[in-house]
Amino acid sequence: MSFETIIALLVTCFIIKATPGPGVFATVGRALFQGFGPTLVFIAGIMTGDFLYLLFAFTGLAVIAHQFGDFFLVVRLIGGGYLIYLGVRFWLAPPAVVETVSAPSGNRGGNRGKTFLSGVVLTFGNPKVILFYLGLLPTFVDLARLSLADMGLLTAMFLGVLGSTLAAYAYAAARARQLFRSKTAMKRLNRGAGTILIGSGGAVAAS
Repeated sequence: MSFETIIALLVTCFIIKATPGPGVFATVGRALFQGFGPTLVFIAGIMTGDFLYLLFAFTGLAVIAHQFGDFFLVVRLIGGGYLIYLGVRFWLAPPAVVETVSAPSGNRGGNRGKTFLSGVVLTFGNPKVILFYLGLLPTFVDLARLSLADMGLLTAMFLGVLGSTLAAYAYAAARARQLFRSKTAMKRLNRGAGTILIGSGGAVAAS
């Protein structure tokens, strides 16, 4: 790959990943409700989903993936429905103060697993991700001629941009969350986070 191609891909990737969409809104909603640390697990799930799409592109499975339109529709509906479910759950959550909003210690492993999987499912149904990896990426580079070094560079570049961008959104949302100390404020925050997630789920399902 040429230096110009790498820069063009980097800029395009940053614009697409940083532009608010289902992944960004879901990340912000979780960070507002759960804080920065737990949201990193969700971001790891999103990054894993992106990595799998990259594998599809690198191994020539993009063409096959296009043939499974109904499958991706089902995944998108499941992902959207789950976000709506979480949004409703956050909306109805009791207004506990910030320090007490955490998973019980005995169930944290299961919660992390569900959180991680929800990030993967969201990515599988995210039309922005599908468009980038299965649509735009092949127009920049000849995927069949990429070397292992090229694949490694693209993977590090794309996942690095994605992870750092979402982490920045999550950190900003978590910092804003610290401003809400009273139960009344937390109730409003819960409903705000729930509304964001419901909207994200609706956008994913309707895309």
